[in-house]
Amino acid sequence: MSEPIDELFSTPGMSTIFSSEAHVRAMLAFEAALARSEASAGIIPQEAADAIVASCREELLDVAALYREAATAGTPAIPLVRMLMAQVEGDAQKFVHWGATSQDAIDTALMLQIREGLDLLMAGLLSVCAVCATLAEQHRRTPMVGRTLLQQALPITFGLKAARWLALATRLVRTLRECRDRELVVQLGGAAGTLASLRDRGFQVVELLAGELRLSVPELPWHTERDRIARIATALGIVAGAMAKIAGDVALLAQTEVGEVAEGAAPGKGGSSAMPQKRNPVDATGALASARLAIGLVPVLLSSMVQEHERAVGGWQAEWAAIPDLFRFTAHTVERVWSALSGLQISAVHMRANIDLTRGLIMAESLTMALAPHIGRPEAYRIVQAVCNAVIKSEGDLYQAALEDTQIRAVLSPEEIDRAFEPTEYLGSTDAFIERTLASYRELQSSRSL
Repeated sequence: MSEPIDELFSTPGMSTIFSSEAHVRAMLAFEAALARSEASAGIIPQEAADAIVASCREELLDVAALYREAATAGTPAIPLVRMLMAQVEGDAQKFVHWGATSQDAIDTALMLQIREGLDLLMAGLLSVCAVCATLAEQHRRTPMVGRTLLQQALPITFGLKAARWLALATRLVRTLRECRDRELVVQLGGAAGTLASLRDRGFQVVELLAGELRLSVPELPWHTERDRIARIATALGIVAGAMAKIAGDVALLAQTEVGEVAEGAAPGKGGSSAMPQKRNPVDATGALASARLAIGLVPVLLSSMVQEHERAVGGWQAEWAAIPDLFRFTAHTVERVWSALSGLQISAVHMRANIDLTRGLIMAESLTMALAPHIGRPEAYRIVQAVCNAVIKSEGDLYQAALEDTQIRAVLSPEEIDRAFEPTEYLGSTDAFIERTLASYRELQSSRSL
């Protein structure tokens, strides 16, 4: 069951995947698959496996009581096994959890939950990709200011900015897909990672168990080697940080003094309790807040790699809270970015007005490069810099100053000067970059259907 705070920092889908009930279901899935695998390997009777599988149902257990007992037992697997044994009748009862240890159940359950969580995150990122692809296509020729160090630099297009978001989100989907395919493995090692209780058939059971649960087979049990968990954690931290970059762009573009975009309006959205005129970028704000929470958990999981011998004292246990929260916060970041972009209102008028804000100075490099073939770049730079300094001091206009400057007029015609000051004529490889990004996204879409 999700908590009220999940409405602010999670999504319903991710809260469900990492709920207590889902965790219990995943541990029961492990116990059922273990019984089936051991029966297939001839370790326990088939009748016992059938009885255990029939009892591996969440509704037969008191989940709330299970977690209350877990606080005393030190692990939720211990009360789960006790409750499961109580449901299994007859001689089959003694074969419950045969040869396994608590961490086997919890780690494998975690892998099952992570698989669902990664799939949900990828679906969310693909939705972000779709919105960004539409914006990139629709606004590939909508000029706007490109900003470096928060200062106006050169003209770009809003389509290029959206394409950068798209390229980022596309890479994230590929990263999570690789993570899902490489890192999700079964855990079965028994008390100390030897599977001694299963004699010489331990690895056979591992392979059967992995097949039952559609997980990969590791080289050996990984109870205290948490590199896979760390890679998953860092991947999610990167997703959160990347989404925060997009949210940050939206928030900055929505500033009153910039006014180039605004989040879509909705009843009760973005207002202020004190100022009636306010229209706050609440989706971007929510994404940025959740991203900070998600990124803050990555060091917790990296530090949890420091584990003692064959079973950890505290490091493994810290994962139980950190991993679900990391998935919740990251999912919320992705969803809020999608919400911000899907209803984004773009003001091409404000974008053009902001290009004109510097009185032509934003086109200084364009003017320099128009002069450079004739007099060399160093000399062209010196001339244009001197004219720019004069314009800044006089609060004049660079275009008019260029028309009046004898050194510039000696090299460029009025028509060439006009062209140097047209933002849409100084976009370089923008179209090619947008097209390459769209092609990469289309390739990703195509690979999903394979």
